[in-house]
Amino acid sequence: MSDKKVSRPCHHCKSRSASAPTDTSKIHYEKFWLYRHCSSVHQRDRQAQKAGQLFSGLLAMNVVFLGSAFISSMIFNKVAITLADVWILLSILKVLCLFWIIYYLLGTSRQPHAVLYRDSHAGAIWIRGKLLLLFGSCSILLNVFQIGYSTILVHCKSRVEIVFPSIGILFICTQAYFLWHHSKDCIQVQHNFTRCGLMLTIATNLLLWLLAVTNDTLHIEIESQLRNETTLCTCPNMTICKVFQKGYILLYPFNTEYCLVCCSVLYVMWKNVGRRISHHHVPHTKPKFRLQGVVFGPLLGTSAVIIGACVFMMYQIQATSLVPTRQVFVIYYSYYIVLLPLMSVGAVIGTIIHALEKKELDTLKNPTRSLDVVLLMGAALGQIGMSYFSIVALVATDPRDLLNSLALSYSVLLIFQNITQNVFVIDGLHRRRTPPGKEEDTKEEQNCEAYSQRRVSVLELGQEIRKASLSYIHTYSHLSWKRRVLREISFFLVLCNIILWVMPTFGAHPIFENGMERSFYGYSTWFVIVNFGLPLGVFYRMHSVGGLLEVYVTA
Repeated sequence: MSDKKVSRPCHHCKSRSASAPTDTSKIHYEKFWLYRHCSSVHQRDRQAQKAGQLFSGLLAMNVVFLGSAFISSMIFNKVAITLADVWILLSILKVLCLFWIIYYLLGTSRQPHAVLYRDSHAGAIWIRGKLLLLFGSCSILLNVFQIGYSTILVHCKSRVEIVFPSIGILFICTQAYFLWHHSKDCIQVQHNFTRCGLMLTIATNLLLWLLAVTNDTLHIEIESQLRNETTLCTCPNMTICKVFQKGYILLYPFNTEYCLVCCSVLYVMWKNVGRRISHHHVPHTKPKFRLQGVVFGPLLGTSAVIIGACVFMMYQIQATSLVPTRQVFVIYYSYYIVLLPLMSVGAVIGTIIHALEKKELDTLKNPTRSLDVVLLMGAALGQIGMSYFSIVALVATDPRDLLNSLALSYSVLLIFQNITQNVFVIDGLHRRRTPPGKEEDTKEEQNCEAYSQRRVSVLELGQEIRKASLSYIHTYSHLSWKRRVLREISFFLVLCNIILWVMPTFGAHPIFENGMERSFYGYSTWFVIVNFGLPLGVFYRMHSVGGLLEVYVTA
């Protein structure tokens, strides 16, 4: 009997074997009702978001197609569809956008839990400052000059030419206020209605930009009057009328820039509708613009700006005559041929330094950065496209001529400069920001507090300047050589892009006025190419300034 005894496991062994996990004792969360419910709610929310984006996108597409059909009909058949008809359509769209913006300001944004999150990357201060202080103000003045010009010539002008810019002033002011205060909103209520309102406003701005770049009726009319050509509607010999004419010609490019900038900010708002931002998306410290740590970049950039301003004034003085001299074009192209390679070399060096830094990439979701990349790539197509058209025309005619060879070199260098700068800026935007040193911030705060607590006398002023200079040299010497070179290159490219924005914006258009490409393609074809490519090129330069400032700050 003793041999048949079976050994039973003790109590501890039983508890241990029961608590030991086995392969078959896995927890299947998908079987729980709460998990299935939450996942289905999340999935329905994503489907509703995609459906709302699709519907609002289709709405904007139909509005853009309708407006484009009106504008194209006005260009090709001015009898059936006139400019006044296009203005009436755009006025209706502006009024609808005004009603929606007012409803958003007074209704949607004031609802409980409407704005729980704000996108810190959207609506940067330089974008809003550029939008309001520069482009918005100049667009308002442009409409004021157009109203004054049409009022003086009311005997031969329609009433629509006075009503349309009047509605435009109200639209610009309301939209600028809306974008200044609500460009960072991640609205959490009335998703579909807000998306449709934003897309309608984007479509309206796109149509205003399309009309500005395709219709040059008033501009041609003013130019012909300034050249003493006979027209049906002649401006009387009044000083105020001449002021309106000159002001309209000077401020005309700012309106196209304003429309494009508004579209970019509104698109970011559209992407942020219904977006929930987690805590790790919010930056703990905002990067600040500091001029410390750069010496050669500002010096070289300032030299480029001064020389470019001199070349621009010489060109404008000569180009005001009916037949610009050949020497002016040679000087203009020579300036570009010297400057563009320097910018390209700087961008290539900056890209190499980015590769050597081995800094982590910022992979967080950022609609603003994604839009910046798309705008840089898309706007660069304007200058690149015009350059390729120019290369084909110049090679097919006489590339050995001095002016033709300079224009050919200018086009090739411009393509290379756009590509290298885009690579440098886009690579810099995707790099994580280098955190500033705590000691530098503490020293700066102590200096600011000490300076604000006492008055600076004449003798102390020299000591403060000396201390500031020593602090500047100390900061410059303590920066790593990679960060120092990146800041020098970024600041140099910022100043160069500013002067390259100023020159075509205020009337320096040798690519149209030299007559080489115009005689090859014909006036109408080359006019359309330049009118589409030139505004994109101007927008590219100004948008590049913002991207380069971001690279400078985050270096």
